[in-house]
Amino acid sequence: MKILLVDDHVLIRDAMRSVLREIDGSASVYEAQSGREADDLIARNEDIALVLLDLRLPDRDGLEMLSDLRKSHPAIAVVMLSAFCDRDNVLKSLAIGAQGFIAKTATRDVLLGALRLVLAGGVYIPPEILDRVPEPAPQPDTKPDRPGPTPAELGLTERQLDVLALMMEGKSNKLICRHLDLAEPTVKNHVSAILKALDVNNRTEAVLAVTRLGWSLPLLNK
Repeated sequence: MKILLVDDHVLIRDAMRSVLREIDGSASVYEAQSGREADDLIARNEDIALVLLDLRLPDRDGLEMLSDLRKSHPAIAVVMLSAFCDRDNVLKSLAIGAQGFIAKTATRDVLLGALRLVLAGGVYIPPEILDRVPEPAPQPDTKPDRPGPTPAELGLTERQLDVLALMMEGKSNKLICRHLDLAEPTVKNHVSAILKALDVNNRTEAVLAVTRLGWSLPLLNK
């Protein structure tokens, strides 16, 4: 497996390389200090599986580069790195198509868990972001907005809510199967029904939609 680290700070690259070696000692880890270096490496290594991309590069905006990668290399998983885990940039990154967003201040255990999840096909979202659903600002002389639909109003079953709760944690279909003791075709059917009910196209959009709606989902501790 080939992985590309894109960050202009040597210490960050050293730390990430160490974590990646622990996850897969046989991985080929490439490094770039700028967007231009990253583009050159990707052009020479079309089979790169994962890019860890700094949100702020010296020669390029990370979100812009993420958008370009999604168009030119949609098969490459991209995880954004940032010194600050602010909700706006996390949601922007996910909306563009990132498979995760990791704060550079995260502990080693968090880094290991997040990268393992992404490499297993999941999406990593910092839990504090999911807990921070903003309250709408009050507007004078206006009627309050009608609350968004509830899961029941959208026709979601209890089992689909269990699946959705695990999707919110970024778990892949295979991990959801193990957690709920369901066959993979059954999980796929549930995921399709959830996407249809939320009127979204993919799992990341589903997570964003649920975050905006502010739903409280079941806590699964199996």
